[in-house]
Amino acid sequence: MKAGEFDAGALDDVIHSKLRLGIMAYLSGVESATFGELKERTGATDGNLSVSLRKLEDAGYIVIDKRFVGRRPQTRACLSGAGRDAWLAYLDQMRSLLGGG
Repeated sequence: MKAGEFDAGALDDVIHSKLRLGIMAYLSGVESATFGELKERTGATDGNLSVSLRKLEDAGYIVIDKRFVGRRPQTRACLSGAGRDAWLAYLDQMRSLLGGG
């Protein structure tokens, strides 16, 4: 995309919500994160976080791993290759919007 050709309609709707944006930003800087860690970092409720993680997983942007640690269930999330690509494209779109194109 050339500078000055920003199209707000081209923003990725899957990423462009406050909670999903926060999840993607956090996961872009770590190898993986537990559900509890994401909940703490984003301030989300269990329900809102679950819905947002499912939407990101359905889009192929994150991979969810559910397992037991001891006798306790643990959910971990990490960015997929497609998710990292989508995140970088989203950041490029935002730079274009801000004139840093």
